[in-house]
Amino acid sequence: MRSPSPFATAILLAGGSGTRMADLAKDKVLLPIHGKPTLQYSIEAFAESDAVDSLVIVHRDEPQRHAIESFLPSDKFSNIIWAQGGDERQDSVWAGLSAAPANNEVVLIHDGARPLITPKTINAVAQAARDSQVACVAKRTNDTIKHASPSGNGYILKTLDRSNIWSMETPQAFKFSLIEAAYKTIIANRQSISDDLSAIENNEIPVILIENERPNPKLTNPQDIAYVEFLLKDCTS
Repeated sequence: MRSPSPFATAILLAGGSGTRMADLAKDKVLLPIHGKPTLQYSIEAFAESDAVDSLVIVHRDEPQRHAIESFLPSDKFSNIIWAQGGDERQDSVWAGLSAAPANNEVVLIHDGARPLITPKTINAVAQAARDSQVACVAKRTNDTIKHASPSGNGYILKTLDRSNIWSMETPQAFKFSLIEAAYKTIIANRQSISDDLSAIENNEIPVILIENERPNPKLTNPQDIAYVEFLLKDCTS
């Protein structure tokens, strides 16, 4: 059951170009998997979250917006807001932040191409950000990670302590005032960042890392499709 006082806004990034998907998907967030567009899985998860009240969808163009509207559960959110995406990820996030309700307490930023996020994980990361300013869904690495410095025809390798290595996922959640101020600086300085935590790294603010109970991959390359299909079939069977 939805909380009587949800406190968060979700920004769903759906406007990426998806160029690495080649010809397999003109729009990866609309790619059908087990009878649903990829983006629909994330939208349904946020709709079932106790924490999320408003949804900002950052879309690429009007045809994509119309396609998303066809499967959008409009009765699940008090606000549904549309924002036009930009050329780079940070531009799209800034468009979403600028469109978000000014009175929201926490904002969660999520890649629309990660369809395996769950309401339970959304609630956990939202509450952690509410309590401690910043939180992120993340995964410990099981691989041996090495820093590689070019040298001649090869590399000089240095093994990193994998106990301190985490792979960042989404959603990434922030107190709204904190991430809004950080992105103002990013945009003003025309910086390019690959994830939202990068916007606050210089502030040295502790981040709560929420370990996901199950895989939370992003559809990026053609080989990801079969893996995500397998995971979604396992979750819905």
